[in-house]
Amino acid sequence: MTKFSDLSLDPKVLKAIEDTGYETPTPIQAGAIPPALEGKDVLGIAQTGTGKTASFVLPMITMLGRGRARARMPRSLVLAPTRELAAQVAENFETYAKHTRLTKALLIGGVSFGEQDKLIDKGVDVLIATPGRLLDHFERGKLLLTGVQVMVVDEADRMLDMGFIPDIERIFQLTPFTRQTLFFSATMPPEIERITNTFLHAPAKIEVARQSTTSETITQGLVEFKPSRRDRAASEKRTMLREIIKSEGEACRNAIIFCNRKVDVDIVAKSLKKHGLNAEPIHGDLDQAHRTRTLDGFRDGSIAFLVASDVAARGLDIPNVSHVFNYDVPNHSEDYVHRIGRTGRAGRKGTAITLATPADDKQLAGVENLLKQEIPRLDAPDLPKRERRPRRGEAPAEEAPAPKEEQQQPRRTEEQSSGKPRRGRGGRRNEPRDNGPVVGMGDHVPDFILRSFS
Repeated sequence: MTKFSDLSLDPKVLKAIEDTGYETPTPIQAGAIPPALEGKDVLGIAQTGTGKTASFVLPMITMLGRGRARARMPRSLVLAPTRELAAQVAENFETYAKHTRLTKALLIGGVSFGEQDKLIDKGVDVLIATPGRLLDHFERGKLLLTGVQVMVVDEADRMLDMGFIPDIERIFQLTPFTRQTLFFSATMPPEIERITNTFLHAPAKIEVARQSTTSETITQGLVEFKPSRRDRAASEKRTMLREIIKSEGEACRNAIIFCNRKVDVDIVAKSLKKHGLNAEPIHGDLDQAHRTRTLDGFRDGSIAFLVASDVAARGLDIPNVSHVFNYDVPNHSEDYVHRIGRTGRAGRKGTAITLATPADDKQLAGVENLLKQEIPRLDAPDLPKRERRPRRGEAPAEEAPAPKEEQQQPRRTEEQSSGKPRRGRGGRRNEPRDNGPVVGMGDHVPDFILRSFS
């Protein structure tokens, strides 16, 4: 069995690995590190949660051990699709480079340009960035990419989903032709394959699992239910989610709950909190400081349920997530693999349960076609009986009905209650009816008739 000590890594890197308690590399690490250390381009295809980050961070630290950074000219570049993934790469770099003198800078949105400029001006060995913020610094004249020796593209298929491919192509053109490229993706759609054919030179291809497969450590399940009425569908779906969480019992220590839309992320999180569950939302519209606090709370256990959009579906390395709940079947089939990959990491067991309504049939068929298997169906928990609200004018259910004789009493008219004549149509007053006969004109003879003209 291959060990890290067999991979020709720098002794300082091996000491940092030993400090973390790891001895044996994962298949993607064992496959990618040797050709990377030889200076070859690498194309790594592996499902999420397989240790892809370390497979490029470890050889990068070893290769950068010699040399010195110059101002505004980073020696290596790591591109990540989201702020969270970029921050996680930075954490990995700090962990494995702690016995070296290598420096890094993290360029992500939501952070002051000034602070980032100061780091770049000092010169950094490793620049970790999202594509948009990197190009912002370049266009402001604060950054040169002509000194990049190693370029890493992480979660390339997610870059495609988020519309970053034009930015990636431009960044490739700004870096030296002689650079070494380490390219990692969970899937290989045609557009990603085109980019690898264009910008990678005879890459060593490492594919440790069939594309778009899920980890065998994850127990999957699907709960299908049909809402009783269209106007109650959203409410009943939230109730069903809570009942499923309840049915998992103590096994559900914590969970990430994925929604397709940001607005649903907020609504579901609010609903869970209302019913006593410790939940917080995370999505792209929240500022970076808020997102960081929420992730830290989820990692340390002070937050039990993280309700997320797909911004959190890739790259978040939180090892002890017991459950993933898909509140919505994802619109893109590949996202199902990335979502449920947040659990069952590093050999641990995990559970992934998806909620589906009849409206999700098309998306569900796409997911199962991608997986080439049917997701096991689970029995839906019984929803609590819904208490019918009384209609307007109807007595509440707990009130006793009125006695029969009272119910049969004729309804009093307005004029009987107030003594005033009721207004009819057109604003005219309707005269009160009198049961006695009216003789002639009664007491209402007009004055002009009674006048004397003699």
